[in-house]
Amino acid sequence: MNALRIVFAGTPEFALPALEALARSEHRIAGVLTQPDRPAGRGRALRASAVKQRALQLGLPVAQPAQLKRDEDLTPLKEWQPELLVVVAYGLLLPPSVLALPRLGCLNIHASLLPRWRGAAPIQRAILAGDAATGVTIMQMDSGLDTGAMLAQRKVAIGPEMSSAELQSVLAPLGAELLIEVIGALISGNAKATPQPATGVSYASKLDKRDALIDWQDSAAQIARQVRGCNPWPVAHTLMHGEPLKIWQAQPLPSASEGPKPPGSVLGLRADRVQVQCGEGSLAIERLQCAGKRAVTAKDFAHGHALAGLRFG
Repeated sequence: MNALRIVFAGTPEFALPALEALARSEHRIAGVLTQPDRPAGRGRALRASAVKQRALQLGLPVAQPAQLKRDEDLTPLKEWQPELLVVVAYGLLLPPSVLALPRLGCLNIHASLLPRWRGAAPIQRAILAGDAATGVTIMQMDSGLDTGAMLAQRKVAIGPEMSSAELQSVLAPLGAELLIEVIGALISGNAKATPQPATGVSYASKLDKRDALIDWQDSAAQIARQVRGCNPWPVAHTLMHGEPLKIWQAQPLPSASEGPKPPGSVLGLRADRVQVQCGEGSLAIERLQCAGKRAVTAKDFAHGHALAGLRFG
């Protein structure tokens, strides 16, 4: 196989397996593009992206343009002279000048079965929507938002208790494995690009904290998906005595046997889970976190709080 000069563009942990796979391959990573360092944590100190940290450990040159619109933003990329650009959750749209630069184009690992869930948060939106399956797509990038022709797909089931963090840990290495296969097909001339179908298109908008606020009028099944989909961020939450309460892990149950109570009513500790009435069914909370405290089990939470008459929301 002919070795390629590749530039890698990515930012979060999801991109690391692909970067690692390329670093282990016979191909040469000429450089890495990633987002600028951002304030993080309580002290708001600048923190490098996961991709930058690993790239520096691998001894790779790194560039962090805030945008890709000016000539000076593109200088490192042009100097690296990539034959192929690999993009994984980079966070910036690539202008036509970048898309046209590598002779083999730009490949993207997208964490959905396109055309479903184009956009920023495909893993989370798949869980929130109750999808039974998702996957990864290797796509030849064009100027649209995740609209390019597909070179390969791989499907996986979404487990009934799987969080966004857990699903990401499955999809990230799967995408890396598929990427290496596609690059080999490109070199051999066996890659086949398939246009995305016009039907079945949906968009995965970026999550914010409003997506994580629990409405106890919703069904227990819907709230349980919200808990899973918003883990590890922005974390499903409610109010307790006017203070925020994060829900990290929970399961839906049928309606309580003693008869309906107002949604949000805490029904007690049952089988070491705090049970809460929902609009339909009840939610069995397994792990939760009070403001300014660490996350604890439901049993430990019950030891420190009077549950009788308590209502969330």
